[in-house]
Amino acid sequence: MRYALIGCGRIATNHVKAVLNNNLEFVAACDIKESQIENLLVKHGLEKETTIKHYNDYKKMIGENQLDLVAIATESGNHAEIALYCIDHGINCIIEKPIAMSIQDADAIIRRAEENGVKVSACHQNRFNVAVQEMRKAVEAGRFGKLSHGSVHVRWNRNEGYYTQAPWRGKWASDGGALMNQCIHGIDLLRWMIGDEVEEVYGQTRRQFHDYLEAEDVGMAVVKFKNGAIATIEGTTNVYPQNLEETLYLFGEHGTVKIGGTSTNNIDVWQFADETEEDGKNKGLEEVTSNVYGNGHTSLYTDVIDAIEKDRRPYVDAVAGRNALELVLAIYKSQKEQRPVKLPLDEFTSVEMTGEF
Repeated sequence: MRYALIGCGRIATNHVKAVLNNNLEFVAACDIKESQIENLLVKHGLEKETTIKHYNDYKKMIGENQLDLVAIATESGNHAEIALYCIDHGINCIIEKPIAMSIQDADAIIRRAEENGVKVSACHQNRFNVAVQEMRKAVEAGRFGKLSHGSVHVRWNRNEGYYTQAPWRGKWASDGGALMNQCIHGIDLLRWMIGDEVEEVYGQTRRQFHDYLEAEDVGMAVVKFKNGAIATIEGTTNVYPQNLEETLYLFGEHGTVKIGGTSTNNIDVWQFADETEEDGKNKGLEEVTSNVYGNGHTSLYTDVIDAIEKDRRPYVDAVAGRNALELVLAIYKSQKEQRPVKLPLDEFTSVEMTGEF
C-alpha cells in the first residue's frame, strides 16, 4: 500500500514508526521545511532511502504519485483543507487530531469521504491503549451496569519553549488551547465510554499563565449525556514543573475503573461486582510507552489498512473525530456566551474565540 506523510514535526515520529511496523510502502514525505523531513528520516535510519521522495507542496506530491493512504500531521489549522483535497483525489486519510477547527469542516470531511468512497480515520490513537481497550470491553459487556458519572483530567506542563519552537501553537486559527491540543484525546475517550449522545455542556476556560498565547491554558466543563450520566472535564498546561497525569474515571452501578499514567496507559483501579480471575491481570496493569503519545499509532494504522482492504469503516472514523471536536468547541462556545450550550452543534469554529482573553 503506497503511503505519504504530510507534516514532519513533533508527532511525525509516531507515524513513521507505524509505517515501518505495518510494512507500508513509504513513497513520499512533505513539509514546508526540508530540514524537518531530513531530521525525521535520520531519526528512523531512513536518510539513505532514495525511494522516499521529498516535497514542500502537498498538491504537487499528490499530482506526481499514485497514493493509497496519506497521513496529515501538519499544524491543526491546515488539517481540513489538506484532508478535503486528498479526499477529492480519492486518497484514504489518517488525520491527526483535531480533525478540523470547525464543525462545518468536520461535516464536510465526513460527507465528501462518503461521496468519494474513501476511508478517513481521526488519529485518536489512545483508543488502542491496552488499559483503554480493557475499559471499553467492560463497558460493552455491561459490567458497569447503569453509568453514574465519569471524568477526565489532563494535567500537563507546556512551557514557553514548546510554543516558540512552533509559533502556530496556542493560536485560535491554527491550534486552539489546552483543551483542543492536549485534552482532546481524553475528551474523545470520555465521550466514547459514556455515550456519544451529549445533551448539554457548560464550560469555563482561562488563560492564567501563558499570556503570550491567544488561547486558554486551563479549561473545565460539566457534560450532561442523554443517557442520564454526567461527567467533568479538566484540561491544563499549567502544572508545575512537568506533566503530572492523564486520567480517565468511570463509575457505574456495579463497577469503578480509574485509568492513569501520563497518557491513560495504566490501570490504577479496577473493581467490579462480578469479579473473575481474569480481572486480576488488569489490576495494576502498566503499558510502557516511549513518549506521551503512547503506542496506539501502530494499531490505528493496522486498523485503517484493514478497513481499506475490507471496505469497512475504520475503528476510529471521521465521525469520532467530529464528536471529540464538537465537545471542545461546545466548551469554547459556552465560555464565549457564558451559558450552557445544547448539542448537537451545527456550526462553530475556533476563530470565533478570537479576543476572548
